[in-house]
Amino acid sequence: MERSAPPSAPDLTTGSGAPAIVERPLEQALGHEIRQLRRRHDMTVNELATAAGISSGMLSKIENGQISPSLATLQMLAVALSVPITALFSSFEERRDCSFVKAGQGVPIERRGTKIGHLYELLGHVSSSDVIVEPYLITLKEEAEAYVSFQHAGMELIYMLSGELIYRHGGKSYHMRQGDTLLFDAGALHGPETLIERPCNYLSIIMYQR
Repeated sequence: MERSAPPSAPDLTTGSGAPAIVERPLEQALGHEIRQLRRRHDMTVNELATAAGISSGMLSKIENGQISPSLATLQMLAVALSVPITALFSSFEERRDCSFVKAGQGVPIERRGTKIGHLYELLGHVSSSDVIVEPYLITLKEEAEAYVSFQHAGMELIYMLSGELIYRHGGKSYHMRQGDTLLFDAGALHGPETLIERPCNYLSIIMYQR
């Protein structure tokens, strides 16, 4: 009787359902960046090859990561693309940003809602990603008022730390206490509809494309 193969072990490298990072070798990273720059300049392979003084066949191999170009060739390509030679290595030397904020040292931010007793503290910032993530600690003081007209691009996650309120998103309302989480499309009108127990503290994490 034929036995089925045992299930493969789960991939534990991502820490989530997100796909794993694909690390490109230097040749592939160079080729990717040169192709992106060429397309940004609306140039064909033949046009860039001619401007750089190399054959179109060689350029195709460079863009596909099949050969390792010399520094002289890279310099000619950089000149033809009107960029510094270091720009060709940007895909290889990608930054992996990290932001650390000590307790009580978030940056106060003026946002809609600030004037009605909603205090915002920005808890971190990174600039190297195509996705912007804005983490805020929001405090609704004793004199805070309800406000359900927030609306912006992206997704938002709210995690209640203390207090109690009813939070409205679109046509639905959610009774939230300590430990409750709400994740929603921020394109719909949203905000705290009824403040039951003040002060309230909650994390608001807003995510949107750059």
